[in-house]
Amino acid sequence: MTIYYSLTFLLLAAEMVTFCLLVSPLPFTVRKNLFRFLSESPIVAKVAYGLKISFIFVGILFLDALQRMFRVTAETEMAKTGGQSMHDVRTETNFAARKFYAQRNTYLTGFCLFLSLVLTRTFSIILDLIHTQEEYAKLKKVVGAGAKGDQSKQIEELKKKLAASEAKDRDFANLKKQAAQQADEFDRLASKYNEAVGAVSDKKSD
Repeated sequence: MTIYYSLTFLLLAAEMVTFCLLVSPLPFTVRKNLFRFLSESPIVAKVAYGLKISFIFVGILFLDALQRMFRVTAETEMAKTGGQSMHDVRTETNFAARKFYAQRNTYLTGFCLFLSLVLTRTFSIILDLIHTQEEYAKLKKVVGAGAKGDQSKQIEELKKKLAASEAKDRDFANLKKQAAQQADEFDRLASKYNEAVGAVSDKKSD
């Protein structure tokens, strides 16, 4: 394997490790800090810029490997259907090795490009999910604070109504007590008045 295909394989392995890290079930705080660092760090931005340039070269390698694979396949089919002899073991092995290397390079570069697209899309989706969860948490706090404020207002209103009701009950009890006292006083005066009227009547009759 040449040096640029070896670097492509290392890049593919790094993409696989990164993808496993992104989809791993991390705690929300750890994931939020990790994605915030990846999205806001200038060092990561420079690395991402360098990777974009490297993916351009990987795309060129993919096109070259695809062209070679088609050419080797066509040459193999031509050798089988043409007048060339495929009974020679070394010739057949040579064609098979060339076809294998061409297919290997095509799959290697193709999967590297495909996984780069998957990583980009996965990163953006998870980042949007984190932002949505943060907005939901903020909205939940606001709604909770508003609900607590409404409950406090209701409690205060109920306390005021209870105090007013207790005051009315006290006023009614005082009024009832005064009415009872006045009724007793009226009965006492009425009794005295009846006694006085009865005494006057007895004197007149005598």
